[in-house]
Amino acid sequence: MTRKILILGAGKSTSYMLDYFLEKSLSENLQITIADLNTDAIPAHIKEHSACTLLTLDISNSEKRQDTVSQADIVVSMLPARFHATIASDCLLLKKNLVTASYVNDEMRSMNERVKKAGLIFMNEIGLDPGIDHMSAMQVIDRIRDKGGKMLLFESFTGGLVAPESDSNLWNYKFTWNPRNVVIAGQGGTAKFIQEGTYKYIPYHKLFRRTEFMEIEGYGKFEAYANRDSLNYREAYGLEDALTLYRGTMRRVGFSNAWNMFVQLGMTDDSYIVENSERLSYRDFTNLFLPYSPTDSVELKLRHYLKIDQDDSKWSKLLELDLFNPKKIISLKKATPAQMLQKILEDQWTLAEDDKDMIVMYHKFGYEINGKKEQIDSNMVVLGENRTHTAMAKTVGLPVAMATLLILNKKITTPGVQIPIKKEIYEPVLKELITYDVVFNEYKVPYLGYNPDSVAG
Repeated sequence: MTRKILILGAGKSTSYMLDYFLEKSLSENLQITIADLNTDAIPAHIKEHSACTLLTLDISNSEKRQDTVSQADIVVSMLPARFHATIASDCLLLKKNLVTASYVNDEMRSMNERVKKAGLIFMNEIGLDPGIDHMSAMQVIDRIRDKGGKMLLFESFTGGLVAPESDSNLWNYKFTWNPRNVVIAGQGGTAKFIQEGTYKYIPYHKLFRRTEFMEIEGYGKFEAYANRDSLNYREAYGLEDALTLYRGTMRRVGFSNAWNMFVQLGMTDDSYIVENSERLSYRDFTNLFLPYSPTDSVELKLRHYLKIDQDDSKWSKLLELDLFNPKKIISLKKATPAQMLQKILEDQWTLAEDDKDMIVMYHKFGYEINGKKEQIDSNMVVLGENRTHTAMAKTVGLPVAMATLLILNKKITTPGVQIPIKKEIYEPVLKELITYDVVFNEYKVPYLGYNPDSVAG
């Protein structure tokens, strides 16, 4: 009997997922319906596959949306996060299981008891981060606990970066995901975490000067800045008694210090509209944030304001972005500083067709067992193939696809609104990911606890 999978949204993260479903369509009796507002960009090998049906769908059309959901056996939502609650309500009404890669928000969480009562599975946070981070962390934490160990420390870092062979700019960075999320990263609240039993807070204006360093064999040194709330998963992971909990975002060393220039200037601010933004040149934009001087150039004013010299590597990074060009025009109406900065960065940091991206993930597990403190470090590096089949699409889309099939095949059976922290989910998904070269390498290292020497700023 044919099983029908409805995929809502066919954006950048779906390339590997769609290939996975179609490769298994014959052996698993799958019929895939891809519903999107714009199906023109879907590759020909997907469009023309006998197991695939394309549907133009406006999510705001509730009648057509619910009719489409009603015909599926399971729904995969790859839509922007703001639409998930609407899709979840349809799935609850029409008794359909649901899979998403997005964070569980309050609206989704409020459906939990009704979802359980209906015997449905609403699997969320089953992408990369959140997703693979949950599963790989819980696999090691559960193994430590099964041996009688007590968790003392957990640190987790993830980064979407450019592969070494495509690393062609001074920032060692290109956009591999939504550029807006990069520009406004860290805003919306003070970063909060625990180190050695003490709560720590980093306000936004200091965030990019407090970085922790780590090294991955074969790939060199990285840095990480703190996520907004490292304590979100303390209860879910069962780490209420851990002395250190810290989650962060990875970049190449030097990126955060340079990015801090934009923060200090105010270029990442997304809270107000700049007058006549569409007429401003890149040079005009830069000058917006500097004091008036009848004699000093924009370049000189900026160096004085940021206290950087001409031979400073940060100055070279700014020059590379063409920030002082009077001929390049922003051309964005009613734009915020953050939106204008994003436009400038996209000129330089967009992946070329043959560029490859890279996903890095790094976990630290500190624990006590038989009266002795020990530590395991675990890391993962995944390289993309090109601008379409990216490492980001691979690590987001494949776990979604695998979990969907496991639910269809009744290998995952626990009902409710959930994230992938149970063995019935993480064990088969992580095992299958290995066959796609998504592999974690583990190392036993001396237990260090919180190491202040690893933090800059």
